[in-house]
Amino acid sequence: MDAEYFKGRGAQIKSENKFLKAHYVTDHIEGLDEPLLESPHTQIFIENPKKIVNKVTSPDLSMMYSMNPYQGCEHGCIYCYARNTHEYYGFSAGLDFESKIIVKKNAHILLEQHLLNKNWNAVPLMLSGNTDCYQPQERKFGITRKMLNVLANYRHPVGLITKNSLILRDLDLLGDLAKDNLVHVYLSITTLNEDLRRVLEPRTVSGLKRLKTIEALSKAGVPTGVMNAPIIPGLNHHEIPTILKAAAEHGAVACGITVVRLNGSIEKIFEDWLRKNFPDRFEKVWNQISSLHDGKVNDSQFGRRMSGEGKIADVIHQLHHIAKKKYFDGRKLPPYNLTLFRKGGTLPLF
Repeated sequence: MDAEYFKGRGAQIKSENKFLKAHYVTDHIEGLDEPLLESPHTQIFIENPKKIVNKVTSPDLSMMYSMNPYQGCEHGCIYCYARNTHEYYGFSAGLDFESKIIVKKNAHILLEQHLLNKNWNAVPLMLSGNTDCYQPQERKFGITRKMLNVLANYRHPVGLITKNSLILRDLDLLGDLAKDNLVHVYLSITTLNEDLRRVLEPRTVSGLKRLKTIEALSKAGVPTGVMNAPIIPGLNHHEIPTILKAAAEHGAVACGITVVRLNGSIEKIFEDWLRKNFPDRFEKVWNQISSLHDGKVNDSQFGRRMSGEGKIADVIHQLHHIAKKKYFDGRKLPPYNLTLFRKGGTLPLF
């Protein structure tokens, strides 16, 4: 590994932002008196958006509604599809994404305003569809907890997906929602190999800690599944049966997978990371990712982009299907209860 490798960060470069005219270059690095890039400290930016509930219209995502209290994510997962969205703020999808965190402190207020809309009917909302709602800054700002408070007060259904055991802080609210079938939780587990996890997802909790989190949620009556994603052939695809077995043994009642795709700036960021961390298998992994997406790593075709196609994709889905049948047969998440929503709010009538 390079001596100048930024430990604790996923991206090792500051990728170009297609919306900006000026870019960092290293064409003449010998002429610089000091390093062009250094491992950055985390910076916080406060945003006051006008809305927090977003309708997702992608046909392969079930017309869901998502809420994202944070933009950018310190977890630093190298493959994260959300990296590209950071460019809309004038930042890079690389190091900026995991070090310049945008915080939406008024998210819970916007959520309540949305629920008070007379035209809104109870439809499950997802925390989060983009970046992790329990990333490290949540410990300080508590925005996700405030949003869960609002949802509990209005008896509104919600789904959550996270990599962080910080979710256990809110076990009281999640347990309350679970009593009325108002919540589903997914823990994302990409690998149980700690050596791989440390470079793939450098600021996340260990795979074992995530399994313990599934166990704690399940014992508290919170219906919890495992999202084994993304599958990266040549790196973690062989772990599918092991991860699903372990998740089921810890109480998970549902499972899902997606395959890796490297859209936009993520292609260059991931390529740089893969060359630095796994030079011995770079060609193999890169070619197998390409084989999932019709010969290219960048794939926007609905349906194929998250499932892949071809021989490698078939192997991945067969592994998942067999493991799911073996370890999750007869298990499923309970349906959401959509009848308890206090339309119009919790305000007194008089």
